[in-house]
Amino acid sequence: MTNRADTSTPTRVARGTVLAAATLTIMAAAIIAPSLPAMREVFSGTPGAGLLVRLALTVTSLAIAISAPLSGIVADRVGRRPLLLSGLVLYAVTGTAGFFVSDLYLLLVTRAGLGLAVGGIMTAVSALITDWFSGPDRASFLGLQQAFASLGGVVFLPLAGLLATTSWQAPFWIYSVSAIVAVFAIVSLREPHRSGLAATEVQRTRLPGRIIGVYVLALVATLVFYMAPTQLPFLLEGFGSGPAVIGAVVAGSTLTSVAGALAFPRLRNRLSPTAITTLSVALLGLGWLLVGTAGTVAQVVAGLLVGGFGVGFVVPNLNLRLAEFAHPAHRGRVLSGLVTGIFLGQFLSPLVVQPLVQTIGIADAFTWTGVAMGTGAALAALVSNRNNRKEAR
Repeated sequence: MTNRADTSTPTRVARGTVLAAATLTIMAAAIIAPSLPAMREVFSGTPGAGLLVRLALTVTSLAIAISAPLSGIVADRVGRRPLLLSGLVLYAVTGTAGFFVSDLYLLLVTRAGLGLAVGGIMTAVSALITDWFSGPDRASFLGLQQAFASLGGVVFLPLAGLLATTSWQAPFWIYSVSAIVAVFAIVSLREPHRSGLAATEVQRTRLPGRIIGVYVLALVATLVFYMAPTQLPFLLEGFGSGPAVIGAVVAGSTLTSVAGALAFPRLRNRLSPTAITTLSVALLGLGWLLVGTAGTVAQVVAGLLVGGFGVGFVVPNLNLRLAEFAHPAHRGRVLSGLVTGIFLGQFLSPLVVQPLVQTIGIADAFTWTGVAMGTGAALAALVSNRNNRKEAR
């Protein structure tokens, strides 16, 4: 018996293209994070510039969250390949457009367009992977997807920091990489045949309650994790750090995400999905507690590395759970809901955290968020152990 789903076997170039597309997704909005302090100065004459500048980063996430369900419908009805190609082209156009605009409100419009593109790309990539693979192969490749998504942050954020030292608009050129990926997608990708999926997959029970629970968990975890690109630039500014250092430090949160994602397949063989989720939340809480109590930039980096490792395996874990729950005919739509949860969390992060920051400061906001996440993980572990004991009786 093979572990591959009964679909067209992807070539190495096709698999590489999908992984390259994944690098453009999770941290797409955060590419301009090193430019935020400079943007605040440039647009200081605009009413509410402090919040609007942060929204220039997260309005992309709102657009992704809103458009992802539509992307899921397109993926199921029209196909994965057309959705991915159109998303890659739109990504290049709307992303680089930010270099040319000088009005903050117009910049927000282009950032929303970028969100439409990312929603399509991420939904198409996840759907293609779950169509191509099943069993352990699916878990392994979903881990690779998250690793490459995190790797995008490791590569692009420091580069954005360096470019931001020359001009706050220069990082927008990074989005042009999507045009190269689009060329490879046109040449290498073929639409998978979904009609031949295994009968056991077609007959899987749909569990809407659990699916919604996965969405909510993704939203909360991302809301907390996205404090890194939205709040850390201003925390690090207090340490005297410039744009290049800010970009490198924020990238630290994605560096260990790569390691966590690569470790996910082995972790999945040893722990239950619930245990993996609990562990990831605990690590994120510990990391943010370290950030909040840090007295030096090095200590901030240490906290980011711990929190990032936990986030590295929570996303592939949730992706795999949804792929198991979803009927193959509705897989694009079900997976698109995870995209909505992730990026709605990104959008809500500055809105939810900002009142806390104004009340107790950025450092204490990280500290108390870390405490809350750690407490939540401890309670989840207790409930899980109690349920396991009841089942054992």
